[in-house]
Amino acid sequence: MPTLKKISSRRVVGWALIFIGVCGMVAAGIMYKTNSSASIVKSVAVQAAPSAKKPSQQDVASYSVPPTNPKYIAMPSIKLGQTRVVPLGVLKSGAIATPNNIFDAGWYTGSAKPGQEGAMFIYGHVSSWQANGAFYDLKKLKTGDVVIVTRGDGRIYNYKVVSSKIYPYDKVDMNQVLSPIQAGQPGLNLMTCTGQVIKGTSEFNERLVVFTTLAS
Repeated sequence: MPTLKKISSRRVVGWALIFIGVCGMVAAGIMYKTNSSASIVKSVAVQAAPSAKKPSQQDVASYSVPPTNPKYIAMPSIKLGQTRVVPLGVLKSGAIATPNNIFDAGWYTGSAKPGQEGAMFIYGHVSSWQANGAFYDLKKLKTGDVVIVTRGDGRIYNYKVVSSKIYPYDKVDMNQVLSPIQAGQPGLNLMTCTGQVIKGTSEFNERLVVFTTLAS
């Protein structure tokens, strides 16, 4: 017949196993939440004819977003002034949508918000047939250059360029693109088209990604 002491020990062990199991499930859930956006995203969409109508100063000044969302992006070193950041979702094809205007940048809503853990992903057009887009000079960013993101509530976050990488247009590593370049540090990754236009299409044959990290 088991003693009270043995019964108590078994209960402790049993509760410990349950606790470990619950913790494992929670951890798995956190990992799934962290990685799920990257796993469902296959690429960034190609938009054949975004608008090339430049927004007025009033359009930019009056633009509003929820308090914790990115509102504006600026890159002083390449003379990109305050530029609207519009929200982007995922299309049925599994590709991230792109801004409808070449003068806007777009924030993928499945990525981090300004200052949050993980990586914020912002895409901008390089050009259209009519004009250069917001990210036309993205290739000129150098290590240490500052990218300024203003949130909807006016709070400002400065990110510093760490590195850049060029991918073939059909071989972009979205897991890498949607992850911070420095583990444990909030990041901001910027993408645009680069290279040459593929003959018979309006698509460029390469993608440029600039990796940045939140400045301390």
